[in-house]
Amino acid sequence: NIIPCLDSLEKTQCFPFYAYTEDGQNRRENITDWALIHFCHHYRDSAIGKWDIFHYAYGLLHHSDYRRKYAANLRRELPRIPLVPDFWAFARAGQALAELHVHYEQQPAYPLKIQATAQPLRWDVQKMKLNKEKTALIYNETLTLAGIPPGAFDYRLGNRSALDWIIDQYQTKTDPRSGIVNDPHRPDEPRYIIELIQKVIYVSVETVRIIEALPRLAD
Repeated sequence: NIIPCLDSLEKTQCFPFYAYTEDGQNRRENITDWALIHFCHHYRDSAIGKWDIFHYAYGLLHHSDYRRKYAANLRRELPRIPLVPDFWAFARAGQALAELHVHYEQQPAYPLKIQATAQPLRWDVQKMKLNKEKTALIYNETLTLAGIPPGAFDYRLGNRSALDWIIDQYQTKTDPRSGIVNDPHRPDEPRYIIELIQKVIYVSVETVRIIEALPRLAD
């Protein structure tokens, strides 16, 4: 929902709905008029719009069959977008997924059980870790977050689940050379990290639910 920073995404390709010139002006749509005509003609549906095509592609790229069938291709080249039988099922799913992923911090918090393991309670974190069964997250010496559903680990970003990324990145650590402390806490929001974990779990579970409800690809 914002123009990406290439300093942060140097090795990443981005395919937004809008593109701009280098000065941030002259906004244009990345879905071409040719593509719109192509989709409308193929599905014989003039109600299809460019945002629908954008969301259709986003939904398709999450489909487990698509990712599995074309895994070798996706490692070497840009993804190709086939025309599957049920356009609107993928467009609606893609729109729901985009809403979840772009606005993940505004999603509901998954109802984890916040268990006190010592007193007084502390909301700071040094390094979190999962229990052996991956059903609870040891947040710090005084708090454990229990009731993590199995589906929380099924939504993966690259080779790790979204929850694994949070556990790895949100820790307090000091750079050995510079002495700079990487502190993920927000002093004005002491429960921010816990609430973020709950929201990421909700997003993960909902993402899996939406993907599993997609129709199969045509053979």
